[in-house]
Amino acid sequence: MAKIIIPIPSLDFDPTEVAVPWKVLSELGHEVSFATPDGHPGQADEIMITGEGLDLWGLIPGLKKLPLIGRLLRANSDGLSAYRAMIETEAFRKPLQWDSLREGDFDGLLLPGGHRARGIQAYLESPLLQQHVVKFFSADKPIGAICHGALIPARSINPATGRSVLFGRKTTALTWNFERSAAKLGKIIRFWDPFYYRTYREAAGEPVGYMSVEHEIIRSLEKPSDFLDVPPTDPAFRRKTSGLARDTMSDQSASFVVTDGNYVSARWPGDAHRFALQFAELLRGK
Repeated sequence: MAKIIIPIPSLDFDPTEVAVPWKVLSELGHEVSFATPDGHPGQADEIMITGEGLDLWGLIPGLKKLPLIGRLLRANSDGLSAYRAMIETEAFRKPLQWDSLREGDFDGLLLPGGHRARGIQAYLESPLLQQHVVKFFSADKPIGAICHGALIPARSINPATGRSVLFGRKTTALTWNFERSAAKLGKIIRFWDPFYYRTYREAAGEPVGYMSVEHEIIRSLEKPSDFLDVPPTDPAFRRKTSGLARDTMSDQSASFVVTDGNYVSARWPGDAHRFALQFAELLRGK
């Protein structure tokens, strides 16, 4: 049995990216703990739980409770089931604090994501979490990052090299293709909050996509080709890149996960099962 720590923000983490890995790892016999900035339970992005507010009528009180497109964009049944079970556990209800974490107390670190700027930016930009990440990389312990979560290691600078801990490694994360497609849709269905799907936006003079997850991470890598996406030759290319199909425990054909040494990364909630299983393989290898 390994001890895993999952840091999460106080607000707006993605429920699937936290709960599915928790469920998979727990069922494999590992001990999973959580940590938040203040030691109080974190709150997921409620839009990703209910789907409310992801339809054109999302501002109308009565109709808001009748999501249509929102049902397709929120967490699916696997994610919701895992989330509801996770929030009832003592580990989730009594998290540790970020500043009390010690690398030596854990065998692995898992970094989920979330895209709603309101709560996720403080998590993605935390110097404290970045210091923890550097320590886990330096100790060569298994580290997993999914979706926006990969921004944290990208921003974590190893003082010995002055470079990101991802420099010289291969990774994936939320792709610009996925982020751009979601942003275009969000401007229509959530017109009163058109940047819900863009955690960071370009400043004047910056090219479109410059502040996307993919392009920021690429700037931290040794070379752009170290950021990986599904190759066009993949037999399941359309399924993996549609943004509609999600993996399950019994079928991971829709997922895309990258492993480099003791670091594993994935693109979005649709990769969560395979991501968790691959992370578990790294734990077994250690």
